[in-house]
Amino acid sequence: MERLLENITIFCDMSPRAQDVVRPLFTPMEFKRGETMIRCGKTCQSLYVIEQGFCRAFNIQDGLEVNLNFYFEYETVTHKNSYVFNTPADFEVVACEPMIVYRIDKPDLLNAIRQCPELGEAGKKNLELIAAKQERQLQLFRILTAKGRYEFLEQHNPALLQRVPISQLASYLGVKRETLSRIRNKRMRPVIL
Repeated sequence: MERLLENITIFCDMSPRAQDVVRPLFTPMEFKRGETMIRCGKTCQSLYVIEQGFCRAFNIQDGLEVNLNFYFEYETVTHKNSYVFNTPADFEVVACEPMIVYRIDKPDLLNAIRQCPELGEAGKKNLELIAAKQERQLQLFRILTAKGRYEFLEQHNPALLQRVPISQLASYLGVKRETLSRIRNKRMRPVIL
């Protein structure tokens, strides 16, 4: 919990009073591998901050699971549109390994912001980070080839390449598993002069 509060202070200076207000609102939760955090078709009115483990967001397209995103330690997981507009989620979020998260529900957070407006600034900056990550991902897919997307992840998110199974990674990159295997093999071959 203390590490969670330290991460929140990255977004804004939090007074001891604000920390006292928000601390009891976070509910620790554990998810086993394969357990659903956010269910497709249900509204999501919570934010989940990951302390340990990672999860994936996916939906079903033409009968196949398509991975939309992965979330790792100290990232915030939610369905932004469902959270903001109170609409049903159009994807699922499932634990990929055992997870420990802290959940805070929207009504509790709004009440805390009324008590300590500085918390609103932290929340706003956190949602901006979520939006920036989504925009970077969109640009990644619009501009780069499959090889270029893999190289980008090598440079900017190597943990994703190390922790995510190849079939899920291929789905995320929008390629077949065989194509990803070829890209990886070419990247790993030593150059012979």
